[in-house]
Amino acid sequence: MTKLSFGEKISVGFMLFALFLGAGNIIFPPQLGQQAGEHFWVAIFAFLITGVGLPLLGVITVAKSGGELEDMAGKISPAFGIFFTAVVYLTIGPLFALPRTGTVSYELGVKPFLSETAAAASWPLAIFTVIFFLLTTFFALNPSKLIDRVGKILTPILLLVIAALAIKAIVTPMDGPGTATGSYIDNAFGEGFKQGYLTMDFLAALIFGIVIIQALKGKNVTEKATVIKTTVFAAFVAAIGLALVYLSLGYIGSSSFQTIGAFEQGSDIITNSANALYGQFGNILLTAVIVLACLTTSIGLLTAASEYFNKIIPALSYKKWVWIFAIFTTFIANIGLAQLITFSLPVLFFIYPPAIILMLLTLASKWFGDSKYVYLFGMLFTAIWSLYDGLAAAGIAPTWYENIVSGMPLFEMGLGWLIPGIIGAIIGYVISLFVNEKKHA
Repeated sequence: MTKLSFGEKISVGFMLFALFLGAGNIIFPPQLGQQAGEHFWVAIFAFLITGVGLPLLGVITVAKSGGELEDMAGKISPAFGIFFTAVVYLTIGPLFALPRTGTVSYELGVKPFLSETAAAASWPLAIFTVIFFLLTTFFALNPSKLIDRVGKILTPILLLVIAALAIKAIVTPMDGPGTATGSYIDNAFGEGFKQGYLTMDFLAALIFGIVIIQALKGKNVTEKATVIKTTVFAAFVAAIGLALVYLSLGYIGSSSFQTIGAFEQGSDIITNSANALYGQFGNILLTAVIVLACLTTSIGLLTAASEYFNKIIPALSYKKWVWIFAIFTTFIANIGLAQLITFSLPVLFFIYPPAIILMLLTLASKWFGDSKYVYLFGMLFTAIWSLYDGLAAAGIAPTWYENIVSGMPLFEMGLGWLIPGIIGAIIGYVISLFVNEKKHA
């Protein structure tokens, strides 16, 4: 068994950080910063809980459980384990996160340099996404260490560019924040908490955790205690990196309003801020690095989703899954970034809370003997409340449903599902005692 040096552990942490650093990490913090106005610090704190804290716990959970997401969700039943894992792969794959890499690349790397007429048309996005996802498909079908090497180079460069923007914004600040808008006026914490869902990093963490474990085993680190300690260390390194990125981009967005005006999309805020701080050169450098970073992320997401679906449906080869997902993703990407985010909200608001409860119960499993009833009722009760959040995000929540769930403590903070989830887990534990499912720890 090999023990890694401190430098090697840091390297693993940066590897995990690079896996997380994608399109959503760049566009949502500046959007929050500008829209939260005077409530920026409250909102960004809540954002860090879901955008950094949950991914950190997710990786730690996978490391301590020693299994994959399918194994964790499979505590309820093997079929549910496959179903839930497939939903997560589709969410961070062809449904939302994967097409977002293409749309963000277009919004940052192409649209700012188009004429007003061309920018308003649909054909530039169509042409760009076809090329972008053809490149993604090519590299997914032809795995190469080149992409890993490019990713290792791009991540530090992207960090340096973001740091340069943040330092410039602090040393020679723009004119400052505007006033809070929308839900940030009265509920900055709750809105910031939910906005952290949009990064999808917690769902990705449930997948990436096992990637880190396998990478460590490839370095001959096999002792369970050492694997756990190293993975936890790497998770903290990645979490610190993400927090610094979010704080930097959030501050840039917060301080930009008086200088660049109000924008609905984070991509517009960051490109206009870069232009205001460093001129056209800074804008070009930022967008070029982000587009390439999004490309490496898209290759990883397409590869992961295709590998998993080839595993559960082997009748279709890995290459066929790559093409199926790539074609589907290209169509989805062409609805545009704003619509893509709008469509993703109901799904994320619905599935995030049950996934959080699954993680918390996995961490606490030694206290209830890993009973499937605890997982089942904990996730079920959570889903009843989170379903309302999803329907509300879609604008179709019935009034009677709101009347039922809104009385729950923490509802206004976006955590109305937490107490029902705990109650459900307790009910499941009591049931497990009566059915003598197994001995309990």
